Amino acid sequence: MGNLRLFAVLFSILFLFAPLYASGTPQEKPADSQQVVPEKTPENAEPVIKTEVEIKPAAAEPEIVPYKSNPVAVKAVEKSTALFTERIRERFAMWLSRSGKYLELMKEILKNKNVPEDIVFLSLIESGFNPYAYSVARAVGPWQFISATAKRYGLVIDWWRDERRDPVKSTAAAANYLSDLYEMFGSWNLAMAAYNAGEGRIMKALKRSKSDDYWPLLNTRHIKSETKNYVPRFIAASTIAANPEEFGFMNIEYHQPLNYDEVKVNGPIDLEVAAKCADTTIETIKELNPELRRWCTPPGMPVYILRIPSGTKEIFQKNLSEIPENERFSVAAYTVKKGDTIEKIAKKAGVTVKVVLALNSMERVKPLQPGTEINLPPKEKFQLDRDDRFENRKASYKKSKKTKTVKTKKSNNKKVLLTALNKKKTVVND
Repeated sequence: MGNLRLFAVLFSILFLFAPLYASGTPQEKPADSQQVVPEKTPENAEPVIKTEVEIKPAAAEPEIVPYKSNPVAVKAVEKSTALFTERIRERFAMWLSRSGKYLELMKEILKNKNVPEDIVFLSLIESGFNPYAYSVARAVGPWQFISATAKRYGLVIDWWRDERRDPVKSTAAAANYLSDLYEMFGSWNLAMAAYNAGEGRIMKALKRSKSDDYWPLLNTRHIKSETKNYVPRFIAASTIAANPEEFGFMNIEYHQPLNYDEVKVNGPIDLEVAAKCADTTIETIKELNPELRRWCTPPGMPVYILRIPSGTKEIFQKNLSEIPENERFSVAAYTVKKGDTIEKIAKKAGVTVKVVLALNSMERVKPLQPGTEINLPPKEKFQLDRDDRFENRKASYKKSKKTKTVKTKKSNNKKVLLTALNKKKTVVND
């Protein structure tokens, strides 16, 4: 009986203290227990809130690149902060202003691609959110894609359009590329470094330095200065953008967020015609459709999605329906004469052979029959862009180099011939 009473007392004690053992004290919880949120909670229960969210300062460092415990990183970020707040202060203020147009749009795309929203500020240091940014390496657009990488991630680049300049399409491509880089390296720091330098170069640098982190690479010669500055500048730019007033950027006038309607156009249409149909300016149509390189939408596409000012879709469709198809798209017709070649016609028109081929849906240069009518760009609407000018310089350089090579060969042959004759004469005289 005594044993039975003792058992009952012990059972009562265990029953009273069991909940305490089950819940544990704050010190006994795992380090990340405050971040764990149950998938389902009772309807009336209050949701679990992360403690750090409540106390996080407005201009805290981006969560994806913690660095403040690393002296090398701190020094690099401070240097980049000084660059933006002192040396190029006015330019950086302009970039912040322009960010208002694209920031939320790009963040939403990144979020849908499971890429941290803070990554949007790569576009800030890459281009200052400029769709028309163009580097010496011929990287283009807000995310500064080179041609090969852009095409690998599905962006179209041809004579009619360059989707690297489109803020929506290029952001989606950048998100996909950065996701692949993160999967490859397991670090957003390294993913961003690889975005700048190329994945092969970063892999080689890590192997040579026997490291798996970005920051130790800053004290090596395995990556270029541009890549060493890349992540620190990203951190500095995103921190400033989160709270510009704290860094002395007062009263930034942010551009209005990009807002538009989309319409499907069947067959090519001049941007001038589109502007009239939407009761707006051609500059506005170009601004909403920065991928378009020419005076019209691409002729080779049976359907093209065009952006027009928000709220104008109905009036656009009504006005367009009243315009005959043969008046929507303009080209200059040229009748081929005897002796004409595509090269000659292109030179007369002041364009490259590629332009003539593109405008006439030709894949290659071929003989032209006299009397044939071909399309040329309308002089009053066609303007060369930077890629056109680059191609022209490139073609001119190749031609010049070829001419010099031919002249050099002729000169060398003549010299060799004279030398041989002289030798022969000498032999005879002897």
